[in-house]
Amino acid sequence: MTRLSYDTDLTDDQWKILEPLIPRAKTGGRNRSLDIGEVLNGIFYFVTNGRKWRAMPHDFSKWQSVYTYFRGWESDGTWRKINHTKSDL
Repeated sequence: MTRLSYDTDLTDDQWKILEPLIPRAKTGGRNRSLDIGEVLNGIFYFVTNGRKWRAMPHDFSKWQSVYTYFRGWESDGTWRKINHTKSDL
């Protein structure tokens, strides 16, 4: 399903920088079914607009899923790694 873009969505160049920093799906469980780029878009929308998680627009992944990734990446250091990565963009 395609959706209209938000001004907080990642560009292709930004995604190329961030993609290698995102942890791979864990082995042994079911396959990752969410588009991680869309999860990041949801997180950036939330952070930029300061909304409640439950008020996330319905054209993003479910708020619970986006929140779960956000909290997991916060606790495992992924956000710190992303924030300390420098780019030429």
